Amino acid sequence: MYSIRLEGDTRAMLGKIRSLAELDKRRINSALGHAARTSTLQRFKQSKGPDGRRWKTSVRAAQEGGKTLVQTAQLRNSIKVKSDETGFAVGTNAKHAATHQFGEPGRTIRARRAKALRFQTGGRWVSKKQVRIKIPVRPFLGLSEEDMQDLKATVEDFIGTEG
Repeated sequence: MYSIRLEGDTRAMLGKIRSLAELDKRRINSALGHAARTSTLQRFKQSKGPDGRRWKTSVRAAQEGGKTLVQTAQLRNSIKVKSDETGFAVGTNAKHAATHQFGEPGRTIRARRAKALRFQTGGRWVSKKQVRIKIPVRPFLGLSEEDMQDLKATVEDFIGTEG
């Protein structure tokens, strides 16, 4: 058993401890989740992963002058936040999200509704029954060092305003 004895005027300290115990955890986790989502959406604008490295430009983006991972914006727009008093999560339920987040070392694509796949490569049209493709890693989910500092500052601000 442990015993702690406090002497002097402890009202301010006990008030702060009480206010920390009564923090609105649901609200702070919501704020943290939305900050992480905003950072994730910013990565799509910058074409960078949480580690700060640029994504390898996709063939489509290079040919069309577009942005990698944003042809229809479906993936970017699918990024959602879920939070409650226990924590927060930022993610997506898009089927192709994991392929881009983790890459694909070798995937075979086969013609299903036609005799062959038809596509252009090197300025000429090619027909193949199947092709093997590699999709590079393009992480968009995760927290950067800057994100961690921002989240820490958000928590500090929240604690400072609650007490």
